[in-house]
Amino acid sequence: MNIVAHHHRSSELLSSKISHFLEEFHVSKILRSCNAYKVRGFSAKTVFQVAFENAFSNKSFFQKEKETLPSLPFAKDTFYRFMNSCSVNWRKFTLQLGFAVIHKIAPLTDESRRNVLIIDDSLFSRSRSKKVELLAKVYDHVEHKYTKGFRMLTLGWSDGNSFLPLSHCLLSSANRENRLQEASVGVDARSNGGKQRKLAQTKATSVLQTLLKEAKAVEIPAKYVLFDTWFCSPISLIQIKEIGYDVIAMVKKSETIHFRYNGRMQSATAIFRAATKRRGRAKFLLSVEVEAVKDSMSTPVKLVFVRKKNNRQEYLILASTDVNLSEEEIIQTYGKRWNIEVFFKMCKSFLKLGKENRTMSYDAMTAHVSIVFARYTMLSLEQRRNADKRSIGDLFFASYDELQDLRYMDALLLILKKFIDRIKERMLFMEKELDEMLNSFLEKLPLLWHNCLKHCA
Repeated sequence: MNIVAHHHRSSELLSSKISHFLEEFHVSKILRSCNAYKVRGFSAKTVFQVAFENAFSNKSFFQKEKETLPSLPFAKDTFYRFMNSCSVNWRKFTLQLGFAVIHKIAPLTDESRRNVLIIDDSLFSRSRSKKVELLAKVYDHVEHKYTKGFRMLTLGWSDGNSFLPLSHCLLSSANRENRLQEASVGVDARSNGGKQRKLAQTKATSVLQTLLKEAKAVEIPAKYVLFDTWFCSPISLIQIKEIGYDVIAMVKKSETIHFRYNGRMQSATAIFRAATKRRGRAKFLLSVEVEAVKDSMSTPVKLVFVRKKNNRQEYLILASTDVNLSEEEIIQTYGKRWNIEVFFKMCKSFLKLGKENRTMSYDAMTAHVSIVFARYTMLSLEQRRNADKRSIGDLFFASYDELQDLRYMDALLLILKKFIDRIKERMLFMEKELDEMLNSFLEKLPLLWHNCLKHCA
C-alpha cells in the first residue's frame, strides 16, 4: 500500500508541475492564437495537457483511456479530432512557446553573450508503415541505408547552457519518385495543414529560410545561425546573411563548393593546399578571409582550418560570415551546435518521439512533434532553474555569477567528437582502434592541451 500511495503522490506532484508550466506561459492563449480551440465542451488546453502528460505517465492515450476511463474528462474521439485537426498552426505554437520561455531565461545572461540559432535534421522513422501520408524514402546516416520516414528539420535556440526547440517541419521529399504516398486530397490547401504539407514537399534549404524568417519576425534574440555541412553552401551563407543573421558552419571538403580567394574561385581544399600554414603547435592550422559568391551576390567569409595533430592530412573547416570574430570565438561558438544532438537523443530516448503516435495522418504527426518539443521545453526550463541560482530571486540574482558559457576547450572537444563520429560513418573501425587513435592524438598534444582535453573527456 505504501508503494501505491507513493506513486499516487508522485503523479500528483508531476501533474501539478505540468499545470503550473502551462499556466505560467499562458499555453491556452497560445493555443487559441494558433487556431486550436473548441466551440463547446472541454477546452483545447485540457486535451493538450492529457497529450502532454502521456510520456511522463509512461502510458499511451489508448492505455490511459482503457484503464482509467472514469478519470478522463473527455471521450477518445475528442482527443483524436484534436490531434488530426488541419486548422492548427503547430509551427507557430512551438515558436511562441519558445519565445515566451526565452524571455524568462534572457535576464539570467549577459547581453554580450553570443546567443545562437541551430539548424539540423534527424530521422523520423516510419520503417514499418506503408500508407502514412507523405511517407518518403530517406537516407539513414547511422545505418547507412535508405528507410521509410521523414527528415525532421528542427530550429532551436541556445545561449550555451539551455537549448529550446523553436520550430520544425517533417520533410517528405521534393522528388516525386522518392515519395511513397501523396498528401490527402481532402485537405484544403489554404488551411494550416495544407500549407504545412506543401512546405514538407519543398527542398530543405528553402524550408530552412522559412523557419529563420519566422524566428526573425518574432524577434528571437540571437545573432548567429549554426549548422553542419549538409546546409553549408555559398548561396545559403548569402541568403541567411540577407535575412539578418551571421552564419557559423562547417564546410564540406568538396571540390564543387567554391569561394573567391585572391581573385579566383577555388574550393576550400585548394585554398588550404595553396596557403601558408601556421607553424608549430598553433591552435588552428590556417585562417583566411574569402568571399562567398553566387551570381551577382557575395558576402565576406572567414575560413578557419582546425588542426588534427595525429594526421596532418585531416582537418576540419569552419566558416563564419562575421569576419570580426577571432578564430577562438568561432570555434567556441560552433561548439554550441552540439546541444541539438543532445536534444534529438533526449526526445527519442525519453520523450517518446515517434513512438507513442502511429497515426497515418500528417497533421497528427506534426501535432505529436510539437507536443514532444513542448515537453523538452519544460524540462529544459526546470534544469536551468535548478542549475542557475540567479533564477531564485533578486537577492540570488545579485549575489551569484551567471552560468559560464561554453569554454574554448569544451568547444574543441565537441568538434573532435563530431570528427570521430564522421570517421565511424565512413570507415569501419573497431571501438578499440578508435580509442587507441584518440589516445595517441592526446599524447602528442602540448601538456596544457593534453590535460585540459583529458579532463573534459
